[in-house]
Amino acid sequence: MNTSGSVEYFILDGLKERYVIPIFFTVYVFVLSGNGMIIYLVRTDPKLNTPMYFFLHNLSFSDIVYTSVTIPKMMAVFLTEVKTISKTGCIIQMYFVLSIGVTGRTLLTVMAFDRYVAICNPLMYTTIMTRRLRILLIFASWGFGVIIVLPTAVWASLLPYCGPNIVRHMFCDHSSLLSLACVDITRNSIFALINALIALIGTFILIFISYVCIGKAMSKMSKAQKLKVSATCVAHLIAVFVSYVSATFVYISYRVGRFDPDVRIVIAVLYSVLTPLLNPIIYSLRNKELQDAMKRAFCRCSIAFKTSRKTIPSVA
Repeated sequence: MNTSGSVEYFILDGLKERYVIPIFFTVYVFVLSGNGMIIYLVRTDPKLNTPMYFFLHNLSFSDIVYTSVTIPKMMAVFLTEVKTISKTGCIIQMYFVLSIGVTGRTLLTVMAFDRYVAICNPLMYTTIMTRRLRILLIFASWGFGVIIVLPTAVWASLLPYCGPNIVRHMFCDHSSLLSLACVDITRNSIFALINALIALIGTFILIFISYVCIGKAMSKMSKAQKLKVSATCVAHLIAVFVSYVSATFVYISYRVGRFDPDVRIVIAVLYSVLTPLLNPIIYSLRNKELQDAMKRAFCRCSIAFKTSRKTIPSVA
């Protein structure tokens, strides 16, 4: 992306308390380990070779990428006290934050569609949810995230930034960056808001329609069937609730002018780590198949460790 203007770099000036370093580090470790565990289990356990876990595997990957775009730079700012980031680097970081955020919600929408097919058309499930369709849905999810925010990022990159160059945030946030442009940004803000609403409301409506259909199908089931169906949907519904409620708080904080800047930064940072952090916990606690897969993986590791110890020759 080509950028113009006299400013060649920005200064990230968000929260200044150094106690957040161990918090960021702990959160990042949990995000990597939790989502990495899900990816490992889905890829190695044959019993998790189903469309639902295929999509969960991709959601975990997007969560890892999303936090990796922001948290390492946040930690670097605190540890090295080098707060500068190039203009190009700032635009790229902003683009990936927006793009992967949209991709995550699109994956949640795809997972809702998967639950709809499994519950409303169980006899046709394997026929509909073929490997080809699954891969197509994943490409569509990532493609939607890549394309819909591209005009917003390109337009932001073409604005002239004449100074000041201090971004009041922990990472290159779109709204914080636009406020530094030395031209009128009304059209940019409206266009970005429309894109955000399309991504947020559009995916939410599709999820809502899926669960309305699921609810209608459940009304005709026996009590035992309802409990079984609920068990497969609760984790996804909790993940959707956390994701969309936190996103709503962020957008409200940016639209209310009287919001304290530090409070806004805290809300945005929590939003960027909350869903990636909670998703592995939500799905692990609410899913017996994942729990069983973790036990099998632990048993395999224990057996492999004991076998390796037995094969090590003793030193006389």
